[in-house]
Amino acid sequence: MIESLPRREREVFETLCRLEKGAAAAVRNALSDPISDSAVRTLLSRLEAKGLIERAPGPDGYVYSPVQRTEAVAAGALQRMIDTFFAGSAASAATALLGLGQKLTPQEAAALERIIDESVERKS
Repeated sequence: MIESLPRREREVFETLCRLEKGAAAAVRNALSDPISDSAVRTLLSRLEAKGLIERAPGPDGYVYSPVQRTEAVAAGALQRMIDTFFAGSAASAATALLGLGQKLTPQEAAALERIIDESVERKS
């Protein structure tokens, strides 16, 4: 469903996922290209009507949060990125990420090795 959202709705939804929860003002401030407060509230209402987010009373108004787990949303967004920029190749995407020059911790390297080994075993 997220893939079919209009660009601004998807941007607001993904921003809220990154924040995990927040008031309309926090979402607005976290947008890369901020829009008016009323526009953010309208988009949040649309996302709520679609069942993607929920709201709860907070000290300064409503606080919004994604209904789906953030991990599920992240997996979908990552799959779209892999399909769009790496022709569906997870290996190409991983190679590009590792080529950005950030050092891996020993724990991260071990986790990657385990995942690669498991993936190779599944293919055999």
